[in-house]
Amino acid sequence: MTDLLQEEISNLPHWKQEGKYLIRKVIFTSFKEALETMQVIGVACDRMNHHPEWTNVYNRLEIKLTTHDTGDISSKDILLAQKINEIIG
Repeated sequence: MTDLLQEEISNLPHWKQEGKYLIRKVIFTSFKEALETMQVIGVACDRMNHHPEWTNVYNRLEIKLTTHDTGDISSKDILLAQKINEIIG
């Protein structure tokens, strides 16, 4: 991974790097809010043709981003993380 990517990761609020993943965990007020947010994120992911690994348990959402083609974090993940931050706040 390049130094530039490392710098961009360090400037991403709410995200942390774990190995080859960028991870964000979010707690919503309800299952409904989590599900609605997942729907909005899903549409954005599809538009970008870059899809997360994610899990949802009640009001908790964990999002994991990696670029499977490269086996590591890439600029695609940074862009998607930024878009998800715009959606979630």
